[in-house]
Amino acid sequence: MLDSIPQSEKPQGVAPWTAIGRPARSARQRILVTAIELFCRNGYEAIGVDAIAQESGASKSTIYKHFTSKENLIAAVLEEEGATWRNWFYGELGKVEGDPGTKVLAIFDVLERWFEDPNFYGCAFLNAISEAACDDDRSRRLADAHKAHLLAWLHGQALELGAEPKEFTHAMIVLIDGAIMAAHASKNASFAKSGRLLAAAYLDA
Repeated sequence: MLDSIPQSEKPQGVAPWTAIGRPARSARQRILVTAIELFCRNGYEAIGVDAIAQESGASKSTIYKHFTSKENLIAAVLEEEGATWRNWFYGELGKVEGDPGTKVLAIFDVLERWFEDPNFYGCAFLNAISEAACDDDRSRRLADAHKAHLLAWLHGQALELGAEPKEFTHAMIVLIDGAIMAAHASKNASFAKSGRLLAAAYLDA
């Protein structure tokens, strides 16, 4: 059975970090929002165009008219979810006052709020990569473009801290991605706290 929210119970925007539940003002938007929900809740391989057509009320020909292929639809899902998540994530970080170390540690506070959301399904990009074939680099390229924003932010914090940027960003990415994967696999939001403790130890070293 597909995991989705009945239309009668679906709020306008389930959470600020995802496009799931967002009102659709066109056929393309309705297909995209439906695909985001089905792919992110059930997996990219498990969901076919037939399921998206059934849930969205759009014909398969309409879906292919807007996206031409399932692969292009997945790419559009990742781009939309990535943009939505970044807008929320960096908006939350932008509220944090203090020195660079405080801002870096705040990453894990923001992640914890994300992990605690009952709609948390993991990272759309990490999930896509885990399902992609070994020789399929498309999801990795999209993930790299998404991750570039975080790398740039961390690079700036490293410079302010007087840390070696490459080493610092790599260490933080290990902790951030590790926390995301562990929280998703275990449904345990406390991995954000574990990541914060390790980040604090790294900053103090």
